[in-house]
Amino acid sequence: MIFLSHNYKDKPIVEPIANLLSEVFGRDSVFYDSWSIQPGDGIIEKMNEGLEKFKYFFFFISKNSLSSNMVKLEWQNALYKTINSGLKLIPVKLDDCLIPAILLQSIYIDIFGKGMDYGVRQIVDVVNNTNTYNNELQTYENLRGYVKEIIKNKHIILEVRAETYLEPISRYVILVKNLKNEIDINVPSEILMPTNGNFLTDINIDGKIYNGLYFYISRPTVPNYPIRFDIRKIADANLEFHGVLRSIGENKVRLIPISYI
Repeated sequence: MIFLSHNYKDKPIVEPIANLLSEVFGRDSVFYDSWSIQPGDGIIEKMNEGLEKFKYFFFFISKNSLSSNMVKLEWQNALYKTINSGLKLIPVKLDDCLIPAILLQSIYIDIFGKGMDYGVRQIVDVVNNTNTYNNELQTYENLRGYVKEIIKNKHIILEVRAETYLEPISRYVILVKNLKNEIDINVPSEILMPTNGNFLTDINIDGKIYNGLYFYISRPTVPNYPIRFDIRKIADANLEFHGVLRSIGENKVRLIPISYI
């Protein structure tokens, strides 16, 4: 049994991991409260069943989970069970929290510092000691864009935020329907690489054609330190912002989710 101990506030990152593990090992082999505890079940009774059966206990450590008495009860009971047994407790670090000293004797999986793909691969490897992780199953997107409209159809502020862990490469394409002479995009307070602001044309996204401005920021994108783009129209046409592409490898990009605030 694989037991996933976490705080409910961390479900946006833990649930994709739980779903992936259920794909690899089967849902019956993964204790995850969303499907392991059903309406009418006794929560304490079900948690105790999971703690009795686990072989691998993954403790998702965050500021949220460290402040939860229920999660504290889970991991401390699990730690007690692992003493002089073949059971394993594996810490998984989700944010910049301080790991409890008693757990520092174990090597932890560092999603916060090394990224989601690394973390999921290591979780799977701990369980079966093989490199069978298929990143096509990964659905969590750490980077997200938040748009604030300053003047309707004329001026927006776009923030690209790392939600959970550091992203070492900050390369973005701002997608628009505008022509080059219709918009102006600035990146306040950032040191930019020489190729910033290159205007790209005929970008095909799912059969739709966009233009874009490419930016290479000289620092990582880290939680609580977003990269901010000031986007304005400078001609009669309306500003037509359509999203953000992020670089995920050589000649590989993908769209990040966008929220309007």
